[in-house]
Amino acid sequence: MNTTTVRCTNCGKANRVPAAAHGRPNCGNCRAPLPWIAEAGDDDFAAVAEEAKLPVLVDFWATWCGPCRMVSPALEQVATELAGRIKLVKVDIDRSPALARRFQIQAVPTLVVLHHGSTVARQAGAAPAPALRQWLERALEDSARADDPAAHAG
Repeated sequence: MNTTTVRCTNCGKANRVPAAAHGRPNCGNCRAPLPWIAEAGDDDFAAVAEEAKLPVLVDFWATWCGPCRMVSPALEQVATELAGRIKLVKVDIDRSPALARRFQIQAVPTLVVLHHGSTVARQAGAAPAPALRQWLERALEDSARADDPAAHAG
C-alpha cells in the first residue's frame, strides 16, 4: 500500500502516512492530527476511501485539466486545516475509468464527500479554499446529523 510523507504542522516532524489505515493519522512525535492526503484508483479505492473511518473528500481530476491544477493547492490547504476530521483522496479519472463511470463524472474537477462509503455531497468545478471549506463544513455537519441517533428520534 502506498504511503506519503507528511510534515506535522505542529512540531515539523516528518511522518509516513499510509493511503489506507484504520483510525486517523497522528504525529509520531507530538500526537497532533496529520493531514491525510492519498491517491486512489480503480484497484484500491474501496480500501483507501470507502472503508475510511473519517469522512472522505474525493477529488476527481485529470492531468490535462487547468482548473484541477488550480484547485489542488486549495484542497490540500483545506485538508491541512481540517486534519483529523477529513481525508482527501485524489482520483485521476484517466487512470481510473471505472470510478469515473461509477460516480458519473462528466466534468473535472468534481468533488464528492463520502461518509461510511456513501455520497453525502457533490460539487463540480473549481472554487477558492474558503468556499471549498464552507461547502465541506456543511457536508460534514449533514453527515454528523445523519449519524446522530437523537436526530432521528421523535
